[in-house]
Amino acid sequence: MGGRVVDNHALPGRIPFDMEFPGNLFVVAAPSGAGKSSLVKALLELDSHLTVSVSHTTRAPRGQEVDGREYWFIDEPSFRAKAAQGDFFEWAEVHGNLYGTSRAAIEQRMAEGHDIILEIDWQGALQIKKLFPQAVLIFILPPGWQELQQRLLRRGEDGPETIQRRMENARVEVAQARHFDFVIVNALFETALFDLKAIVHSQRLKYSALRRTRAAVFTALGLQ
Repeated sequence: MGGRVVDNHALPGRIPFDMEFPGNLFVVAAPSGAGKSSLVKALLELDSHLTVSVSHTTRAPRGQEVDGREYWFIDEPSFRAKAAQGDFFEWAEVHGNLYGTSRAAIEQRMAEGHDIILEIDWQGALQIKKLFPQAVLIFILPPGWQELQQRLLRRGEDGPETIQRRMENARVEVAQARHFDFVIVNALFETALFDLKAIVHSQRLKYSALRRTRAAVFTALGLQ
């Protein structure tokens, strides 16, 4: 979901994630049209150990989107009730619509050892990093402004005014890439997908990650 966030909220009073969860958390952000959703979808088809967390949103479904697959589509009163109850890990307003990440769903899956990947806006990604420093933040860049505009036009989903707004928002979003752990330039889809796979695999091989996922081995070897 691209676009500049006009409001964003971390849950007040909530403690950070349990740092010993065996699963890894990957967070992917990008301006609209950079190819984030296509890359994540392709990665999920290749990696059976990775699952996507489906966000809640108040916007209407687009095209062939299905409730519970791309998003959980709910009305604004229901969304705000969930936010007030502390159900969201983070939530944001983007282009006048609300988006939220279910904390309980992520905690449960990570506790079971699943690696989770989130597609959210850049401010939500930075909020998650504060609550869970071990989260891996990945930013997808377009190869250039002209190519980004052409991709938005080829999608055929938005009118000229919306595309212009998305391009303006993209300049704000791209400037935030420096705050992310990894950056991928999506000039050639196959290369960008390879880079995304490499990041996920590398994270799984880090000492701290293996200590969580292969705890029995580390205990047997006397490793801390």
